[in-house]
Amino acid sequence: MATARPIVDDLRAESDFLDGLVADLPAERWAAATPAPGWTVAHQIAHLLWTDRVALLSVDDEDAFTEVLGAAASDPLGFVDRGAEEIAEAAPTELLADWRATRHTLHDALLAVPDGRKLVWFGPPMSAASMATARLMETWAHGLDVADAIGVERPATARLRSIAHIGVRTRDFAFAINGLTAPVEPFRVELIAPDGSTWDWGPEDAPQRVTGSAEDFCLLVTQRRSPSTLDMTAEGEDAKRWLTIAQAFAGPPGPGR
Repeated sequence: MATARPIVDDLRAESDFLDGLVADLPAERWAAATPAPGWTVAHQIAHLLWTDRVALLSVDDEDAFTEVLGAAASDPLGFVDRGAEEIAEAAPTELLADWRATRHTLHDALLAVPDGRKLVWFGPPMSAASMATARLMETWAHGLDVADAIGVERPATARLRSIAHIGVRTRDFAFAINGLTAPVEPFRVELIAPDGSTWDWGPEDAPQRVTGSAEDFCLLVTQRRSPSTLDMTAEGEDAKRWLTIAQAFAGPPGPGR
């Protein structure tokens, strides 16, 4: 529980920021297209609500979550998208109220998960801290879709550190889902944080290196911007390849937003 609290606090803050972006939008703006093809602002919030509901099942009712997992098995992406499509049909005021209530319940539930318990999920089971990190990453990424749709510039914050961390940790996953053998040796990743400090992972003397802006790295691993537009540099062939396939979210490799 102690290890999850800082990340849950960041998840609350990120969710509240996105809430502030949409809370006063007129109903017609909820129908505005976002950069994700076929998804409106309403779809983005509906997707977060759907995933929060399912995450809450993982915490509180594993049997019910197992039923969801079985229903999703034949078409995982389509299953998730249909869930968002159905929820997005609700009136914006109802959708927002439901997301608020559900996410607050989930955040409190994650804080009550005992240390050592693993929560079942669509991929490998994870700790409450890892679940909170995944929810933070998704909230930030889909929040960017909303911000872009309504023309808002979001400030970079220290909350990016957890998103960058999951981006580093999913290196081997990104290689695997692209049919590639993951490099054996660790990479050195050095990112410039929003406050000008450096966040780093891996051995200092690693020959394969990735450096650049922490915000841009998060944009890269959530596939919200083209790699060619980002302040990222790689040294070593494997590191260079990673920048073209990096993916912090579950599911098959996609073309990016």
